[in-house]
Amino acid sequence: MKWTRDFGLTMRMLLTSFLLLIVYLIFLGILSALGFGFEFLLIVAAGMAFVQYFFSDKLVLWSTGTRIVGEDEYPELHRTVQRLATEADLPMPKIGIMPSPVPNAFATGRNHKNAVVAVTDSIMRILSRDELEAVLAHELSHVKNRDMLTLTVASFLSMLAFLIMRNWLFIGLFGRRDSNGGALILVFIASILVWVVSTLLIRALSRYREFAADRGSAYITGNPRALISALQKISGRMDYIPAEKKQEVEGANAFFIIPALSGNTLMELFSTHPPLEKRVAALEELQAEMRGY
Repeated sequence: MKWTRDFGLTMRMLLTSFLLLIVYLIFLGILSALGFGFEFLLIVAAGMAFVQYFFSDKLVLWSTGTRIVGEDEYPELHRTVQRLATEADLPMPKIGIMPSPVPNAFATGRNHKNAVVAVTDSIMRILSRDELEAVLAHELSHVKNRDMLTLTVASFLSMLAFLIMRNWLFIGLFGRRDSNGGALILVFIASILVWVVSTLLIRALSRYREFAADRGSAYITGNPRALISALQKISGRMDYIPAEKKQEVEGANAFFIIPALSGNTLMELFSTHPPLEKRVAALEELQAEMRGY
């Protein structure tokens, strides 16, 4: 089935991005009206965004202990990724292996030419060939959708608000000399509100992009049932992974196909991934659509 854009999902992502823009403009307007110079923090936030965009792939690989492997080491894995990348009209990404008992996979890289698709050594032992293909296609969909670029841009002013929130006293001391304590408190409150609201919106954007990657996997493989099975198998396996092993990879949860967390949570609004049940339901609906029901 040919790759097509999910109009409803696209509109939700556009709406979330628009709301982020509105929040940021209001925040900058408040800072400007109160007369606070925030050029230094703006530069720092820009620097953080630069590092996140250009070096996040290397940092993720380093922090997770992922090793780039050659075709001679994992020939079958390379052939599978090559075939899926061709199907998705993507250049061949680098392939990484992450040693961990936590079955998972992730993609990173700032663009199509610098992409890395990685899997844990344990996931290759528990998934069937079709299930692994579906997982790899999901990660390639993230690459095709340029998710790293999207989330880096979306996170830029959220980082600025966080920096202001963390350093508001410093800003008051070295900002405008005529700034008063009341204005300083308003800046602090505005920074907290902007950071919370933008974090919620960015996490919502991240969840929408997981749905889009699931859908992309189904289009690339033509087999949404395989991804459903893989997601359920990975999620079920998480219950048997020692807590300390999940904590070791917790920092990479935003990248994983299934976050290494345990138990239910009231933090769904703050989650980077949709609930498994919603992902399965969406894939089952897509499968029916592909079969013409």
